[in-house]
Amino acid sequence: MRPVRELVRLLLPVACPCGEPDVLWCARCDGLLAGPPVRVEHGAPRLDRLDGVAPVPVWALTAYTGPVRDVVVHWKDRGRADLDRLLAPALRRAARRLAPVLAPAGPLAVVPVPSTAAALRIRGRDPVGVLARAVAGGLRDGGAPARVVPALARRGRARDQVGLGARARGRNLAGSVRMTRRGTRALERTSVCILVDDVLTTGATLAAAERTLEAHGHDVLGATVLAATPAPDDRRRARPATATPSGEDLGGT
Repeated sequence: MRPVRELVRLLLPVACPCGEPDVLWCARCDGLLAGPPVRVEHGAPRLDRLDGVAPVPVWALTAYTGPVRDVVVHWKDRGRADLDRLLAPALRRAARRLAPVLAPAGPLAVVPVPSTAAALRIRGRDPVGVLARAVAGGLRDGGAPARVVPALARRGRARDQVGLGARARGRNLAGSVRMTRRGTRALERTSVCILVDDVLTTGATLAAAERTLEAHGHDVLGATVLAATPAPDDRRRARPATATPSGEDLGGT
C-alpha cells in the first residue's frame, strides 16, 4: 500500500494550508485548535449595544492570525471541504466544555449566522452550517439539550464582508439579516439561542443576527466562533482567561 500512497501523493499532492507538505493538516495547526474556548467579545467594537446592556458573550478557539487564518481561508474559499474533519471536531470539543455554563438556560437553539446567497453559490456549500452542527453535538455531549435551527437569512442588498472596515461592515449589515419562515416555525415563542459563525472581526455580523432574533422575541445567550481577530490592545498580551463551568462566566468580561 505504501507505493500506492506515494503514487497518489505524486499525482495529487496535498499540503496543510500553512504549507507543510504531504499532510492534509499538520500537527502545529491541529494544536492551535486544541485549547479551551476563550471569551473574545471585548475585542469586537460593533458588539457594543449602546443601551447599557453588556455585549453578547462570544467564545473562540484561537486568534485569527497566521496559520489559523490560512486554514480558515482554504476551508471557506479554496475548496478545502476536507478541513471539516479538522475544524468541526475542534469546535465540538469546545462546545462540550461550554455545556455546563449554558445548560441551566434550558433547551438551546443553535443558530448559524447566514452567509450571502452569492457566497453560498460560489462555495457550493454552507461551511457555517457544518460548525453549527458541531456546536449542537458538543452541547449535547456535555448534557445541554441543543438543536440546530437555521433561522436566519441575508437580505439581497448586503454584500460579502471581506475587505470592509468596521464602519462599512455595520452599514453593510444594517437591516440585512431576516428571520426565515422555517426559523419562525421552528423556534419556540421565546427560544434561547446560541449563534455560530466562523470568525469574529468587528462583531457587526453577530450584532445584526442578535438584533433580528431579539426583535422576534428570542434571547441570544452567546455565540461561538472558530477564531477571533485580536483586539489592537491584546496583540502584545497573553490570551484571555478561559471559560469556566460557572454561570458567572455569562456576564461581561
